[in-house]
Amino acid sequence: MTVTQSTAAAPLDAPASASARPLTPLAFLGRAAAVFGEREAVVYGSLRWDYAAFDAHVQSLARALTARIEPGQTVAAILPNVPAMLAAHFAVPLAGGVLCALNPRLTPRELEYILEHSEARVVLADGDVAVEVRGVLERIGTGAAVAEVVDEQAGHALPDDGRLTYEALVAEGADGPDLPWTVDGEDAPITLNYTSGTTGRPKGVRYSHRSAHQTALANVLTQRFTGATRYLWTLPMFHCNGWTRPWAVTAVAGTHVCLRAVRQEPLWHALDHEGVTHLCGAPIVAAMLIEAEQAHPVDREIRMAAAGAAPPPSVIAALEGLNITPVHVYGLTETHGPFTICEPQPDWAGMSRLERAQVMARQGVAMPLVGEVAVVDPDMDPVPADGTTMGEVVMRGEGVMLGYFKNPEATEEAFRGGWFHSGDLGVLHPDGYVQLRDRAKDIIISGGENISSIEVEGVISAHPAVTDVAVVAVADERWGERPVAYVVYRSGAERPDEEELRAHCRERLAGFKVPDRFVPVEEMPRTATGKIRKNELREG
Repeated sequence: MTVTQSTAAAPLDAPASASARPLTPLAFLGRAAAVFGEREAVVYGSLRWDYAAFDAHVQSLARALTARIEPGQTVAAILPNVPAMLAAHFAVPLAGGVLCALNPRLTPRELEYILEHSEARVVLADGDVAVEVRGVLERIGTGAAVAEVVDEQAGHALPDDGRLTYEALVAEGADGPDLPWTVDGEDAPITLNYTSGTTGRPKGVRYSHRSAHQTALANVLTQRFTGATRYLWTLPMFHCNGWTRPWAVTAVAGTHVCLRAVRQEPLWHALDHEGVTHLCGAPIVAAMLIEAEQAHPVDREIRMAAAGAAPPPSVIAALEGLNITPVHVYGLTETHGPFTICEPQPDWAGMSRLERAQVMARQGVAMPLVGEVAVVDPDMDPVPADGTTMGEVVMRGEGVMLGYFKNPEATEEAFRGGWFHSGDLGVLHPDGYVQLRDRAKDIIISGGENISSIEVEGVISAHPAVTDVAVVAVADERWGERPVAYVVYRSGAERPDEEELRAHCRERLAGFKVPDRFVPVEEMPRTATGKIRKNELREG
């Protein structure tokens, strides 16, 4: 991929077609800066950028990167949700590169594999991990340059050995004509994301400029982003590029409120003082909001997207009491994060809280612009829309990845039959809404009967004292496998005993599905992106 040099003041190039141009989310920042240059774009502590300043910073970083990479090469960003990470989502592809955003908490062994596999030529590394990153690069010998992001608001000090800093890198591109917010080919890769699978090496997932553009706009529509949006960055940008929201919020010239670490005090400070209207919430974020000493109803509706399992009724009630509306979405790394949304229907407002929680627990329908979702049997035939017959959830369309980087075999397997295979098992309801039943590998087979851990978790989470639950299989000499539930109870609530929970389940589940044990835990072991590490629970 190459970027064509031009500026607004330069003579107009002759386009290949007057009725089409390659789709890219880069255009969102160009437009926002041109139309709303004085609107607040980025907030991070005492740092405030309007869109003109955001544009200028990105252009300087992009010009600096063009001198260090060839078109199509990878630039890694190992950063929390700070302005440099946000800028990289525009500057790296603007320079013709491919952004690989990584979790600063990855182990050196994980970084070794990914930085070598991704063929990163430049690495933007947070000050907390820069020394470790340099050591990793020295061991693998790729010769990649490291630019250390010195975050003074986090107490970082400038390196005293003269090593390259992020600010020095940006300064390298301070002069020169602006790069255009266009690309030659919309199907060129824009980012490279690595899966957090529990088995084998992580796979590199490539997104295209077109798919990022379309999925970002799908988020604009379904999350109701506008120019008044003030988006709080609780979702890591290293996770599926923050579900395309660096681009989506910029598309409407909304405000990005950056948050280095998600903790109760800064979370509520942002809600109270920055006019936050949107955020994303893993279960731990919901718990922080609800259980904080500062918790109180806010004076506006805040929409909080939640992925995977929907919040249990007790959490929904607590969030709604704070004027926070949960929005349930579903997807995978291979689909930019969310691909479906549980679109609310008008009659849901008249339901009881428990009834509403049950319909909200479904993964829903495909978002606009991203493509199609279906539930199919092993022969790729659609299952009946009866809410009972299970099949695999598959997707196809604009929101699906290009494929796995340097792994054609895995790509071919994932795309068999012309659809992306999620590995998730679900049902299709008569109204066309998809609902997950389990991961194929997480189905519990007890005495020849299949038990959906998600179904059991949904029943247990409906108990008012429960805030989080995970059901896993344990080996059983007689039945092969039996379910065991790990339960987190609401702070300050009276804990039910095991027999009460068992009775609660028996009223709602077939007897063979009721867990043998209910193990109380203070919190669930989770990945940095909020997924429960069920393998740790099984081993524990």
